[in-house]
Amino acid sequence: METMDHVKSLTEAGHLLAAAAEQAGPGASVPTCPGWQVRDLLRHTGMVHRWATAYVAEGHTSYHPDGGEPDLDGGELLDWFREGHGLLVNALESASAELECWTFLPAPSPLAFWARRQAHETTIHRVDAESACGGPLSTVAAGQALDGIDELLLGFHARPKSRVRIDAPRTLRVRATDTGDAWTVRLSSEPPQAVRESKADAHRAGSGDCELSGTAEGLYLTLWNRLPLTAVTVTGDRGLARLWCENSGVT
Repeated sequence: METMDHVKSLTEAGHLLAAAAEQAGPGASVPTCPGWQVRDLLRHTGMVHRWATAYVAEGHTSYHPDGGEPDLDGGELLDWFREGHGLLVNALESASAELECWTFLPAPSPLAFWARRQAHETTIHRVDAESACGGPLSTVAAGQALDGIDELLLGFHARPKSRVRIDAPRTLRVRATDTGDAWTVRLSSEPPQAVRESKADAHRAGSGDCELSGTAEGLYLTLWNRLPLTAVTVTGDRGLARLWCENSGVT
């Protein structure tokens, strides 16, 4: 996906998140984030938006701590969230393609990194806000879902801090039935090693010790633990699928 496509996704997801949070109310429980209420979701996501904005707008070239979560609630909290979301979108839209700042995952450029990361951050938390309403979830386009799977498997879980580990080497496969894309994830006592399969290999079903198959959207939300395993088809060793669900949370 192009950088401005990510900014467009970020813009839409932020608006949907705010609308769902307003409908649910600040005290509503967030089923996809046990222990959280909507106010916690708004404070967290709004803090992350302002943290990201500081890198893009101020060009910090080393890690810069966030500003903490505000002691706000109700309408004031919702206004604060909307303001921060708008500041982030504006910063990304006006930033130079030559922007230099700190990042923490591989990307074509710092601008591309922050646009992508915040698009997925906000989309996943938009799902959280909508889950608090108890109604249907807004859709995630297949292209965005595939990109988010890439970021999760090839980015986040390639880092040493990934907790998805197993003593004896095994293979988890992820296959999108609607787009023909697939990933092989090699699990061991080291961080997972994931590769995107070639189109020639991706059509094969059932390879690996365990395979998760389903729509790109279903896989994206399941791998991020926003949908249960029943949202996709699991074949082979279900223990590997449970291992993912229990240990893949990103903090």
